[in-house]
Amino acid sequence: QVLLVESGGGLVQPGGSLRLSCAASRSIFSINAMGWYRQAPGKERELVAIFTSGSITTYGDSVKGRFTISRDNAKNTVYLQMNSLKPEDTAVYYCNAGILSDNRVMNYWGKGTLVTVSS
Repeated sequence: QVLLVESGGGLVQPGGSLRLSCAASRSIFSINAMGWYRQAPGKERELVAIFTSGSITTYGDSVKGRFTISRDNAKNTVYLQMNSLKPEDTAVYYCNAGILSDNRVMNYWGKGTLVTVSS
């Protein structure tokens, strides 16, 4: 099991930047997949960015070229640098971890942090 705590959300103007953090309660070396999803009002939760297979990164189409996922293994923390923010980026951003156990993936979620992009 792993506890995930997000931080860094807030209100930002269009074109601005935010950096989100997700701190895990265990070494992220043992987490098979870790990253970020988001959910806007009335929409399904969607992939933002995620590490899989240790270091492979995958980005959602809507954020490619604007968002960057990174990690600090010593701090058990994954980051999401968000640049050139748009109003449509407004959503609750959730940290996600997938842990492989007995050949089954267990998913864990943080409580989320709200990002609002508005002038």
